[in-house]
Amino acid sequence: MSETYFDVLIVGAGLSGIDAAYRLQTECPGKTYAILEGRSALGGTWDLFRYPGIRSDSDMFTLGYPFRPWDQPDAIAAGPAILSYISDTAREYEIDRHIHYDHQVTTAAWSSESARWTVQATSGDGSVRTFTCRFLYLCSGYYSYKEGYTPEFPGRDRFQGTVVHPQQWPENLDYSGKKVVVIGSGATAVTLVPAMVPEAGHVTMLQRSPTYVGAVPGRDPMVARLRLLVSPSRVAKIARWRNLALGAVMWQFVRRFPKSSRSMLQRVADKRLAGSSVSADPHFVPDYDPWDQRLCLAPDGDLFEALKSDRASIVTDKIAQFTSSGIQLESGRHLDADIIVTATGLQVVAAGEIDLEVDGRKVSLHDKWAYRGVMYSDMPNFAWCIGYTNASWTLRADLSSRYVCRLLNYLDEHGYDFAAPSTGGKDFRERPFLNLKSGYVLRAQSVMPKQSDRAPWQVRQNYLLDFGTMRFGNIGESMVFGRRSPKSVSLRA
Repeated sequence: MSETYFDVLIVGAGLSGIDAAYRLQTECPGKTYAILEGRSALGGTWDLFRYPGIRSDSDMFTLGYPFRPWDQPDAIAAGPAILSYISDTAREYEIDRHIHYDHQVTTAAWSSESARWTVQATSGDGSVRTFTCRFLYLCSGYYSYKEGYTPEFPGRDRFQGTVVHPQQWPENLDYSGKKVVVIGSGATAVTLVPAMVPEAGHVTMLQRSPTYVGAVPGRDPMVARLRLLVSPSRVAKIARWRNLALGAVMWQFVRRFPKSSRSMLQRVADKRLAGSSVSADPHFVPDYDPWDQRLCLAPDGDLFEALKSDRASIVTDKIAQFTSSGIQLESGRHLDADIIVTATGLQVVAAGEIDLEVDGRKVSLHDKWAYRGVMYSDMPNFAWCIGYTNASWTLRADLSSRYVCRLLNYLDEHGYDFAAPSTGGKDFRERPFLNLKSGYVLRAQSVMPKQSDRAPWQVRQNYLLDFGTMRFGNIGESMVFGRRSPKSVSLRA
């Protein structure tokens, strides 16, 4: 084989891609693989985002790798610490030797005759390189690395200050003593406000609608006590399974008892804001049920503490227009600003915006049905890794990678060259691919795949159920297997 052929090509060297490589090395040790990374460094999200205070939005004991448990004291970790953790993992298992940096994948075409994917990537010098592989595994997430989402704001060109999107944070942006307005109410805004308060003159969080914010300990008290008794790695494993189980129970409780959950979260906000001029209502009382959109976490209640000071404030209103000196609100109020941060979300894309073909026909994943949340109908030897929306991304990412390894081993054991999920011509009731009502999710419905209301064509948000089916379920369920043939393709269900 040429040096550009690999049994498996992984696209993306972020949290998911490093996990996929480890699983291939350990569960399919005879397989060759390479990682094609579009940027010049590994880390994905954790290398791209550089805004103040960047941190995990779920606990590190479940966001970390199960094969290399997070052993640091912080349950909610800062971005640089997460990047170091990913880098150290890649180096420890020699995964970094398999990464091709500055290789932006643009096209991928499958041939059933050869049972191969032909993948083209534009390298850093502008040249196009061609790779072939048996299995293509996308670990590039679901948002565009080129730019974030920014709505059209009337009068934006009139503003004489600086406008910044967190995804393109300038390296030397000086906001010391400045009046800053952060537009947004999601995890990025909740992170930015307390992080900027110590240096900025004043920070205003401007939200069109509220978000539920929960206060959690920055350091897990149970973990601190256990560290006195057992090793850090064992503590991390205990914390991982404890948090996994608690998260599943809490999510079920919130979805089954939304009124009680709403009241509970409002009481948390009331308690955290006690003694200040800021009230939970209306700023932390959304008009939707908890987990209709992702719940934001404030470690040690840092957002609430910032709002209790005279250095930060929160405004719930709609933008009428930008002015030369700030933002005019529909209520008539004007917010003065030197810097405006548009923490307005992500630009969601499918499969890294790669042009896909199967046997000469262009393919849109929007027309495909998701299979076990990782493969897609009539797409041979193809997987796209998507994490959970109600839990840590890595939980499903690791299950997906182990499932891919399981499938590859099954193909070898039974003499097949490829496998493709098949609906068998059945009609399903369509449901949105992601089960949130967040703006970025609603905007993505026109590009994301479909899911149904029945297994295995569901993208379930339940780790325990997925663990059973993806690790031990029937590998042949709704799957078509095939053998390479120059003249015809032999398929067997």
